Amino acid sequence: MSDEIIARIEAPRAAPALIGHEAAASTLADAWRSERLAHAWMLSGPPGIGKATLAWQFVRFIAAGGVQVGQGVLASDPEHLAVRQVIAGAHPDCRLVRRSNNARPPHKLRTEISVEDVRAVGQFLRHTAAMGGWRTVIVDSADAMNPNAQNALLKILEEPPPRTLLLLVCHAPSRLLPTVRSRCRTLHLRSLAEDQVAAILAQQQPELPEADRQLLARLADGAPGWALDLAEAGGLDLYRSLIGLLESLPALDSVQLHKTADRFAGAAGEPAYRTFLSLLQWWMGRAIRTTAGAGGNALDEVVPGEAALTARLTQRGLEPWLKAWEKVAELTLRADAVNLDRKQVVLNTFFELASAARG
Repeated sequence: MSDEIIARIEAPRAAPALIGHEAAASTLADAWRSERLAHAWMLSGPPGIGKATLAWQFVRFIAAGGVQVGQGVLASDPEHLAVRQVIAGAHPDCRLVRRSNNARPPHKLRTEISVEDVRAVGQFLRHTAAMGGWRTVIVDSADAMNPNAQNALLKILEEPPPRTLLLLVCHAPSRLLPTVRSRCRTLHLRSLAEDQVAAILAQQQPELPEADRQLLARLADGAPGWALDLAEAGGLDLYRSLIGLLESLPALDSVQLHKTADRFAGAAGEPAYRTFLSLLQWWMGRAIRTTAGAGGNALDEVVPGEAALTARLTQRGLEPWLKAWEKVAELTLRADAVNLDRKQVVLNTFFELASAARG
């Protein structure tokens, strides 16, 4: 699991092109050309929408000397030596700060970015740039830094060395110290349109059928990173299974429910388990918003008949579903904290949903 998380964090290095976020990319390119580039930028917005991809595109652009090659204001030549080094993680003047492994056995991935991770950046910045240009640092994600790590970063932000650029990828800016936020120029990125997410899937998962790409883009809610994760985890099949189980409510199809829950057993079943619960929470959130009339009453279906199903299940009002939302979220958190049996978590979750459907 740790290797998969690290791979997801590293993947934007090699993204072939930036799709969407043109205004943010232009802001960065204009700042570069003005020769008054701020030394620190915070790229904020929901997870998975392309903030890290934008950061790496800019780093590659700078590594290539700020020469635009191809489509997009930050596009650079993928065959340029420095760009190839950035993509490979071998550029001597570029650093990625992410969660590292614990120093002590069993060397699992830390849950936060530690002060040691940030202090290593301070050491890196004390040296002269190996290639005589800019030194760039990406922190992904900045809101994963613990308080000590944030204070260590603050010292760097207060006295940055010349020709140094720090890009903070941040999902939740409120988790950062106000003093850290105040020393960064902020670019807020919004979720992408459905067709843009589908285009990214076509770019990075060309073997996927077009119809599947469109449905995954709908499920991803404007977050291409989540769409790619769903594609890897068999998210469409899991969502269809979820809708199939919901169709039986307020009764429970115990045979199908146990069969579905059995898919999540063992280490191999953990990714599917987490994806399934995430999709359930997404469905509940969308059902509540649709019933409340937030953003209109139309529901774009992923599975045929889903709109009618949602209307039937919520016909008794929102209150039981809001309670179920809270209980399911609490159950999921408690399950992670005390390592509850996954099958039992799924069964208990659907007991709550059946109760909500009865009103």
